[in-house]
Amino acid sequence: MKLRGLVTEDFINYKKTSLFLICPYCSLKCDKEAGTQICQNSSLMKAKILDVATSKLVHAYTDNPISHAVCFGGLEPLDSFEEVLEFIKLLRESCNDDCVIYTGYTEHEVEDKINQLKVYPNIIVKFGRFRPGEKPHFDEVLGVNLASSNQYAKVIS
Repeated sequence: MKLRGLVTEDFINYKKTSLFLICPYCSLKCDKEAGTQICQNSSLMKAKILDVATSKLVHAYTDNPISHAVCFGGLEPLDSFEEVLEFIKLLRESCNDDCVIYTGYTEHEVEDKINQLKVYPNIIVKFGRFRPGEKPHFDEVLGVNLASSNQYAKVIS
């Protein structure tokens, strides 16, 4: 699985301690929509891409007694959809822990991908692009603050 990084015990992006996988690619749709560079994660574009065996990542997660969920974020997880899906398929052979996907896409833009994810239990997706200058708001599903009013999380399965 290609990554820009990972955090084995993340306490920021979900209400449960999580393995946070920093996905490697993004079409920079937030910047394009805003007409200027606004991406909070643009520095990640300069980080080296790591290639880690998916089975090794799953094993590291299942062997960690502290983390109880997996979060995909960083750049744009759905721009690496096949690898995200492969990870979830392999993880489901071991456990049904929550998988959270942070996407800047709207539900409509990625409907086909969401339908593919619905077959796996305990999938949560945070939808919506970052919009600068908005007040953060608390998202009940994630248990954390989100940066823009159009962003929300939804349990899809």
